[in-house]
Amino acid sequence: MLEQTPKSLLIGTGMTLLGGAMWGMNSTVAKLLMRDYQLDPIWLSCVRALFASLIFLVGSAITTPQKLAGAVKDVKSYPKYLVTTLICVLLVQVSYLMTIDWTNSGTATVLQTLNLIFVLAWVCLRGKRLPLKRELVGVLLAFAGTFLIATGGNFASLSLPWQGLAWGLVDAVSTAAMSILPVVLMLKWGNMTINGITFLMSGLILCPFAQPWANIPALDARGVLLLLYTIVCGTFLAFWLYMAGVMRVGAVRATMLGTGEPVMATISAVAWTDAVFEPTDLVGFVMILIMVFLVR
Repeated sequence: MLEQTPKSLLIGTGMTLLGGAMWGMNSTVAKLLMRDYQLDPIWLSCVRALFASLIFLVGSAITTPQKLAGAVKDVKSYPKYLVTTLICVLLVQVSYLMTIDWTNSGTATVLQTLNLIFVLAWVCLRGKRLPLKRELVGVLLAFAGTFLIATGGNFASLSLPWQGLAWGLVDAVSTAAMSILPVVLMLKWGNMTINGITFLMSGLILCPFAQPWANIPALDARGVLLLLYTIVCGTFLAFWLYMAGVMRVGAVRATMLGTGEPVMATISAVAWTDAVFEPTDLVGFVMILIMVFLVR
């Protein structure tokens, strides 16, 4: 992790929040693409990974060419690249989609938020310490706020067949790993370089299943713009900003700040679809806002 100064923490907080917001908007954009243009989720995951990887790699080649060359030549790190790809890129996307398939989007969001507990446990075990009071309060506020936004406060809306619960826990663990595993590699070779390599590997792994060359959808101008958003903003910028934030504020803070994602997902759903704000959404927003000021 980079040296933590007041300025670094402030910048890191802003980057993490902005990355989470873009990813939250991305969920609404992805739903529109799948609903209005019948895009297969695996096809979409494959295409946005491949194109986002090109942006990452070109950016790395321009800004840090020596690090990109070093990462490619670092053959000993290839197993680490593969593990990071499988867990932090591929599994995060697939497990979330599978959780939604077996349950519903609200349940999947709540289960994913359990990553807060896994990250906090890892940090405490690694540091041989107990959780700070501020961390515990932040986790509770983040989880409660996410629950209210995702379910409207209705426990009955939670659908938990054992398959959905299993995939949801896999999603929580892999999402937690995303704030931990890539950091050492990124400190060595750079954010853009490692994201470029892992997204490229993820897209290539999905290619035989998605066959993007054989299933090109018919998109109008709106569909093209939505697809461009999910590649450039919802994937490239979202991941780059979030991981840059993780390197500045640490895994626990970044994971809690990342729960701002459902806030933006709800706002964009209201703005672009037929969704409406509920009172529980506003309470959830306030809880997450308090958490942001608590952990910044």
